[in-house]
Amino acid sequence: MPTPIPPLTPEQPAEALAKAARVRKERAEMLAALKAGRVSLLDVLDRGDETARQTRVLSLLQAIPGIGTVRARRHLIDLGISETRRIQGLGERQRERLVKLFPPQS
Repeated sequence: MPTPIPPLTPEQPAEALAKAARVRKERAEMLAALKAGRVSLLDVLDRGDETARQTRVLSLLQAIPGIGTVRARRHLIDLGISETRRIQGLGERQRERLVKLFPPQS
């Protein structure tokens, strides 16, 4: 028999909502910086924070200038990466192939 979920204090849902809003904002800023060319794909992949690690690879590819939904999905298929894969779940070879496909601009 599953254990019952303990009741939440009134502050806990508010804290969770605030954290979710902060993470969404950070993710949007990170992807906007990638789209604007202020950061490279490698910069985002090397970030160690939770926001970057939890970002879906599909969203990441779609933020690269010139890559839309269709091309991003084709690249994922070619690389053998699931559309639902997050950055933290990428294998070393998958990371290397992504960086090789989209090298940092000098």
